[in-house]
Amino acid sequence: PLLFTLLTHDCTPSHSSNLFIKFADDTTVVGLISKRDEADYRSEVSHLAVWCRDNHLSLNVEKTKEIVVDFRRAHTQHAPLTINGASVERVSSTKFLGVHITEDLSWTNNTSALAKKSQQRLYFLRKLRRTRAPAPIMYTFYRGTIESILTSCITVWFGACNASCQKTLQRIVKAAERIIGVPLPSLQDIYSTRLTKKALCIAADPSHPMQSFFSLLPSGRRLRSLQARTSRLKDSFFHQAVRKLNSLPALPPLPSSAPQTSCTVTPIRPSGS
Repeated sequence: PLLFTLLTHDCTPSHSSNLFIKFADDTTVVGLISKRDEADYRSEVSHLAVWCRDNHLSLNVEKTKEIVVDFRRAHTQHAPLTINGASVERVSSTKFLGVHITEDLSWTNNTSALAKKSQQRLYFLRKLRRTRAPAPIMYTFYRGTIESILTSCITVWFGACNASCQKTLQRIVKAAERIIGVPLPSLQDIYSTRLTKKALCIAADPSHPMQSFFSLLPSGRRLRSLQARTSRLKDSFFHQAVRKLNSLPALPPLPSSAPQTSCTVTPIRPSGS
């Protein structure tokens, strides 16, 4: 993966409205469509296909998927996307780095997938109890095989989950708690801890592209609140993180070089493949 990352370092977007997200050998194109003009986005995809061809990389069109996120009241017909003459399949849900993302940005599919996978592991936990395995052994098994699934990328989705999804996952924790016989940390507590830790890491890293979201007020005691016009944006990671840090009794020291400017984020309509 490191060698691939180095070799594809010059594979960058040619339009400011587009973004490339690269992880190992996966590349995601995110495009902001403004005023119903998809020219820059489609040009970007064509540019990527040409770059792959010129650099002797095979672009697997069959595995490439497109998902359109559009919350406008008046929807427009989205023309099929083609790469090298082949049509790219448009889907309503896709799995990105282990997280299920849907076109309505809800987390029901992701919750169902995590719950199903975790419930399968409960079977083995019950087997351990029947063999009279000590509680520390069962607890270690739970942490490694069940909790690790339930909390995968939890800072991304848990804060935006509805109460029903959160209860579904917490029931699995309660079931494991009854099997092991010892108290287990709730998902809400784990989320809160990891949210704080992740937010502090970003806020303290001047090289992080999102550090500007954690901007100190002139008093230096609190962070500037992020504006949000929708509950969907309000429940996203950075808004939750800023509110969490502001709720701490005392804000940990942050780099003085952090930008002292207001930050406004508005919903977008991205298209990615």
